[in-house]
Amino acid sequence: MASPAPLTHRKLRSSERSEGSGSRGQGQGGQRLAEAMDEAATLPALAESVDRIAKLLAKGPTKLGEMIEAVESEAALAITVLRIANNRSTRARVTNIPDAVAALDLDGMKMITEEQPIYEFFQTYPAWQGIPERFRRHSLATRHAAERIADLGSVAGRDELVTAALLHDVGTLVLTRLYPAYEDLIGDRSMSPEDRVGRERRELGVDHALVGGVLLRRWKVPQLVATAVERHHSDGAEGLAAAVRLADMVAHHGHGEVIDPDRMKRMAERCSISRERLRRMLYEFPYGHVPRQRPTEPCPLSAREVDALRGLAEGKVYKEIAEEMGLSASTVRTHLHNVYRKIGAADRAQAVLLARERAWI
Repeated sequence: MASPAPLTHRKLRSSERSEGSGSRGQGQGGQRLAEAMDEAATLPALAESVDRIAKLLAKGPTKLGEMIEAVESEAALAITVLRIANNRSTRARVTNIPDAVAALDLDGMKMITEEQPIYEFFQTYPAWQGIPERFRRHSLATRHAAERIADLGSVAGRDELVTAALLHDVGTLVLTRLYPAYEDLIGDRSMSPEDRVGRERRELGVDHALVGGVLLRRWKVPQLVATAVERHHSDGAEGLAAAVRLADMVAHHGHGEVIDPDRMKRMAERCSISRERLRRMLYEFPYGHVPRQRPTEPCPLSAREVDALRGLAEGKVYKEIAEEMGLSASTVRTHLHNVYRKIGAADRAQAVLLARERAWI
């Protein structure tokens, strides 16, 4: 069977602009692309994940945090929840899973559990074969890495980072539907993620990151998240995109796959993660993950004060914290005295304990 003609950036942008106008004027390529994007929304979720939400709903009043954690543990559910929440909204768009779950409320979540396609462990879903489980595992690993990056670095928008990390490879679902040989194209695990993206661009004329950004905009996901997904394989990635790229590399490294260490170090620097913290993250991952506690009250500390307190939690003395933060020891001491005063702690041990209990560090 002959391979389809390569997609171009121009064709992708054109199909995005023409959404809602049917296949008229798009041509066969535009029609196939639209169909592949529609099919991406039908990715099945692991039955265990859907059952978990159904059980929470059956309990009656459910803690919002438990529902959010359940959705953030399943990429297909994250796709469904974010897509439906944004297509229902007539006001501001929803940029993250917590806000999407809140917007849908319990009735909306019940509808999703009843209608979401599912697959069982060790089962290949007919239309997708073994893709859903591979997609779920890598998305979840990237989400865990993203949370650790948020803990150790400086990235604005933690919930948006987790959402973008879960959805970062959504463009591969479209390319899988468009190109029957796509899995073979990217299946060489001896290549780094960047090598595989380069192969996509050479062979298909497009890469999954760009397709993912287009797809998320089609689903009305806000620009903040769509752009982070679209640019996460760009060497110029900054902010959320750099954090997603670093999380992706950490996840691939955790799978035992090849990564580019120089690129990883550059992304870590852009996330304000020191070499020491990057080494510790790679050493711990993927075994150091614990479910995230959501803050029960707003953190009264500045970013610098949080960094200083995190250094204390890691057992460092003032001088070590100062060197890592690029400050003087006296400035660090001032930051920490401010921490004690703001949270009502008598000493460093109590300050660390209180901050951990409230999920500030």
